[in-house]
Amino acid sequence: MSKEDFIAAQRGQKLTLEFVLRWLVRDDIVAADEAERLLKNHKGDRIHPLVVLGEQKWRSLLPPNKLLTVEFLTEWLAAHIGMPYFHIDPLQLNFAGIAHVVSKSYAERLKIMPVKVSAGEVTIATAEPFITDWVAELERALNLKIRLVLASPHDISHYLPEIYSLANSVQLASMAKTGQVIGVQNFEQLVELGKSKNLDANEQHVVTLVDWLFKYAFEQRASDIHLEPRRDIGIVRFRIDGVLHQVYQLPSSVTNAITNRIKLLGRMDMVEKRRPQDGRIKTVSNEGDEIELRLSTMPTAFGEKLVMRIFDPEILVKNFADLGFTREQTMLWNGWTSQPDGIILVTGPTGSGKTTTLYSTLKQLATPEVNVCTVEDPIEMIEPAFNQMQVQHNIGLNFADGIRTLLRQDPDIIMVGEIRDRETAEMAIQAALTGHLVLSSLHTNDAPSAITRLLELGIPAYLLNATLLGVMAQRLARTLCPHCKSRADIDEETWHGLVSPWKAAKPARVNAATGCLECRMTGYRGRTGIYEMLPFSSAMKKLVIKDAEIAEIRALAQREGMKPLRLGGAEKVAAGLTTAEEIIKITPPLD
Repeated sequence: MSKEDFIAAQRGQKLTLEFVLRWLVRDDIVAADEAERLLKNHKGDRIHPLVVLGEQKWRSLLPPNKLLTVEFLTEWLAAHIGMPYFHIDPLQLNFAGIAHVVSKSYAERLKIMPVKVSAGEVTIATAEPFITDWVAELERALNLKIRLVLASPHDISHYLPEIYSLANSVQLASMAKTGQVIGVQNFEQLVELGKSKNLDANEQHVVTLVDWLFKYAFEQRASDIHLEPRRDIGIVRFRIDGVLHQVYQLPSSVTNAITNRIKLLGRMDMVEKRRPQDGRIKTVSNEGDEIELRLSTMPTAFGEKLVMRIFDPEILVKNFADLGFTREQTMLWNGWTSQPDGIILVTGPTGSGKTTTLYSTLKQLATPEVNVCTVEDPIEMIEPAFNQMQVQHNIGLNFADGIRTLLRQDPDIIMVGEIRDRETAEMAIQAALTGHLVLSSLHTNDAPSAITRLLELGIPAYLLNATLLGVMAQRLARTLCPHCKSRADIDEETWHGLVSPWKAAKPARVNAATGCLECRMTGYRGRTGIYEMLPFSSAMKKLVIKDAEIAEIRALAQREGMKPLRLGGAEKVAAGLTTAEEIIKITPPLD
């Protein structure tokens, strides 16, 4: 029997393990004896055949011997039977729209799930490609054309109940009314003030939506969650590997209710919507890991915007190699941090990983024999091994006052969240002069700029020379997805643009971004640090005394072995970890 005849004979029947195994053997993906053994053991099994095969953890006999996951098998089967394949991404589903297509009971009975609704057409995913007699009937009932796609049975069974539950929560939350109006949330709705309604932050539907928001953010490895009010709707965006992705749109009333619920959890003033506020939440992921969220609200033209930064405590147990340090950089950094006194600066823009570096370092230094104290604005992560103090501007407690307090607390190591002004810089230098190791961050583009920045703040050169141990600038570069990266050539012009005017040999081959389901089709998954380390040598001290220009400081640092950020990035390109485009985007050009 030909392939077409065999497929035609399956019409109207459930997908069977025998059918799938027969064609896997015919395509030389699975060995015949393995298939026979599996079929004998699972005869009469009611579990979907693709799920049964996925549980075996077999590898394809064909190179590159990919693992036969449910997702891989679904994609293979779709191509095999000539049906479009669809990967269900929960962040791309308009659950409020798709839940109205068919009832939950109808979808569960047929093992189908609406995934996309557009003008005149609805896309429905199924795990049973040969049972299609319901299509014509549903097309007549909906007066819409149905586009049938094949999706993973595991994804359908997982997301189907969740989608209907979330859609129900949004609908019920939108319908819920309380007569109380709290403040003016939207500058464009002043004339509508008498009509506006607020939802109760403790309503079960709102609680469900907040739990769902956290769950999916953790699953997708998001570093930040943005809740942004617009004129008529609310936008939910996740930052994943440094890039923002818009994931959902919600009714304005529901967005406001979610914001209120999160403010309540973060012990923030729910009534106050005109002033920015900060808060924090500690929660637990599905795997049981503790996760901390730092909250920040901001009044905007359309209401209150809320951003939640997600901190994973697991990052603190990573060693420096995992953070992206080379062996030489680790040795140099350990040399600086093992000094009994002095000041070490970490510089870079917001989101470049400075806090992670400082916390990871302090975690290693915080032994029972050492008193580690920090003054931060705000405290990023609560760590029991440190004594952490938060700046409180409303009561006049700033960084400088915080350092003064810490100096009376018998510290060994002090971490200052950020040097922003002359007073803080002077106090940090004073702490280093009086026998303490001080670590702090500074916002400059590169390591040499930190020295000129401190001089501009009014710190005398002789005090810098007496205390500064070294400066490290850093950036975070997206790393290539290990599941889909491919070998590629790098042209002379791109490499020259990356390393010029330095003479660095062009690698024969590099890796390129491709894009797959694992990396959300971006080609990148995860990030690694790129570092520029400037030791404060005796020659550098002489240069600083003479009020040298930044170009002279940079030139001397490079002669003494400082590797610029872009050159460090080029090494990671040559090692196949990232791409030239990513490094050019995030690092300052070479002089």
